[in-house]
Amino acid sequence: MAQFSPPSPDIAQRHSIQVVRQNSYQLNSNLRTYHQGWRPKRLITLACAVLWHMGTQQRILPRMKPLLNLSPQALDEVAERTLAYYNQHAEDFFAGTREHDVRQNMNALLQFIEGPAPFTILDFGCGPGRDLKAFSALGHTVIGLEGSARFAEMARAYSGCEVWQQDFLALDLPVAHFDGVFANASLFHVPAQALPQVLAQLHAALKPQGVLFSSNPRGHNEQGWQGERFGTYHDLPHWRQHLTAAGFTELLHYYRPPGLPRAQQPWLASVWRKA
Repeated sequence: MAQFSPPSPDIAQRHSIQVVRQNSYQLNSNLRTYHQGWRPKRLITLACAVLWHMGTQQRILPRMKPLLNLSPQALDEVAERTLAYYNQHAEDFFAGTREHDVRQNMNALLQFIEGPAPFTILDFGCGPGRDLKAFSALGHTVIGLEGSARFAEMARAYSGCEVWQQDFLALDLPVAHFDGVFANASLFHVPAQALPQVLAQLHAALKPQGVLFSSNPRGHNEQGWQGERFGTYHDLPHWRQHLTAAGFTELLHYYRPPGLPRAQQPWLASVWRKA
């Protein structure tokens, strides 16, 4: 699975969405309806399923549902449909996210890892490999994990790094292997009922005192479909409960993009140490 990005200006213009760029992005509250000529296969839709009005927190996307347990068939559908979307739209997605600056998130992970560098890092949900390449350029040993077959192929070619193709709901990770796990815009794809298992597996994959970074679109503890992608949207207290229950201790949290009012910061980033 892969990282969310806001619509690029050309896409926004084609769909009559007024976009205001400040630092990374802002979305104007005067959203207009899509015109009849839009083509879904060329639209990089919002993987986070959270659009924010300027100065408000009013949801304008399809209604989400409470964090109820899904049936086994529904869990299978979550993985199949979401991965099928990313496989189909991989090139457009990479074009829209390749130049995103996530150094703040990378530094948030690296500053808390103990011991001498270089570090061994798992990029959990590495997408087409942008952050794999960036960590590798810093001299670290980084392995990608990606559910989308197309993204995994692209990540290997783009970064030159090892990439494991694994479904988030069927992980097979080595024990006590990584100094850090970088889960940038990926864990929100995990349904709430499966999150404890996934966090436990990431916890086990970290070395003692290892560090987990996560960044997810925040919400009101609800989940559902945005187009062909499934997402789960936690607030900070609920996210803390999950991570603490999995055996992590909080080191830091912040909201993104930086320098904007909270209502215009849809991303919740947090850093955790394996207890």
